[in-house]
Amino acid sequence: MEASYSEAGYLRLVQDIFRRFPSVQKDGFAPGAYKPGLERMQAFEEALGNPSRRFRSIHIAGTNGKGSVANMLASACTASGLRTGLFTSPHLIDFRERMRVNGEMIPKEYVFGFLTEWMNWIVAHELSFFEITTGLAFSWFAAQKVEVAVIETGLGGRLDSTNILERPELTIVTSIGLDHCDLLGHTLPEIAAEKAGIFKEGVPALVGENQPETAAVFNDKSWMFCPLTYANAVKPSLWSRHAQMLKQMDLQAQIQEKNLRTVLAAVDILRENDALALLRNDAAVTDGILHTARNMHFHGRWERLSTQPYVIADIGHNAHALQHNFQQLQQMLSSGACSSLIVVYGIMADKDLDAILPLMPEDATYIFTAPDTPRALPADEILRRFNAYRAAGKPADAKMQDYQGTVTLSSRAYAFTSVRYAVQMAVQLSHTLSQQLSRSASAETPAPPLIYIGGSTFVVAEALPLFK
Repeated sequence: MEASYSEAGYLRLVQDIFRRFPSVQKDGFAPGAYKPGLERMQAFEEALGNPSRRFRSIHIAGTNGKGSVANMLASACTASGLRTGLFTSPHLIDFRERMRVNGEMIPKEYVFGFLTEWMNWIVAHELSFFEITTGLAFSWFAAQKVEVAVIETGLGGRLDSTNILERPELTIVTSIGLDHCDLLGHTLPEIAAEKAGIFKEGVPALVGENQPETAAVFNDKSWMFCPLTYANAVKPSLWSRHAQMLKQMDLQAQIQEKNLRTVLAAVDILRENDALALLRNDAAVTDGILHTARNMHFHGRWERLSTQPYVIADIGHNAHALQHNFQQLQQMLSSGACSSLIVVYGIMADKDLDAILPLMPEDATYIFTAPDTPRALPADEILRRFNAYRAAGKPADAKMQDYQGTVTLSSRAYAFTSVRYAVQMAVQLSHTLSQQLSRSASAETPAPPLIYIGGSTFVVAEALPLFK
């Protein structure tokens, strides 16, 4: 990689791959953004000198939870003393977030050199954006001599670019839900079959949940093929500590209990591998899991962005994920952990808003918005459909829990065309509600209003810098 590095040159090349090569994150499923099949990726891997064969790997698929599981496992491996690569997607702010070694992002100089050297080959072979980034990550991991790399699929599993991994140490499917149905199937068994496509002969497979709808698929895929474990059907060796771990973890969404069980079950399997014997250190594994967000610079998963005002952001974007998030918000409201709830929400046009509307907490103020991407559903369209749904039999008033009892407010919903303005509106409303509670308070300090920002990776990505 002989090219002379410059910051301007790096920015030009990165912008170029975003502009010239459609990505699912930026363009949805526009032509060329998703190219199922492994032929192009296999050719690229061979041209690069087969870098994926020079490090051990853990391969992870799933509808939801795979990012959290990948980061927890990478943090546990790093804390245990293993030189650990991590490949995830999408990124929130910096393209390099997708590729890390021991928590540190890939250097700009390496990205610049790689793209300079391989751009003509990439163009000639019409690679997709994700194929480019997969080759970049694998090349860097090999150059860094990582001992193990945690690899998250981009979409599906069977035809995903990362599925060129020939013999990982472990394959994991975290969960199965309805998402990307046009590409992966319209039923849970169909989607499970695509995710199970990462299973490899003789390689242990771990599935997070033993669901009645999908168990037959996983059992069939693994029978006489690879040993299969369901995380929710076993008691991992560290599970006796899980309650305390959940209290101390810097990932605080309730759904992390399921993810933690999957991670601990994975650690038990990996410990049997002498090449990963460092994972037998319980204290190091525990410390790595507890500090996943800090160690991996992992953002947007029930992340607390501010305490004054109280702000949480989460990238959960489909009904399967939002069901858990909205239930947790409702519990916080009902228990008095927050005095009121303000939801800043945006969604991509290809997501199933009709399945999400019934999940939204009734006792909340909604500020709908649209991030700066052509994929976004316009904020006024979300508001129109929200109002139509609520008018079809939902109550007209919303009740907010405060420290004394309930305060009834008129149901409120707004639409703002930018995330910045939506967040500003939410913060102003939070201050107003806090002042109202303070004036009516006795000696007891009232719980603060809570602002939740989510519905889309893009919404969270645009909100994060506003609180940094």
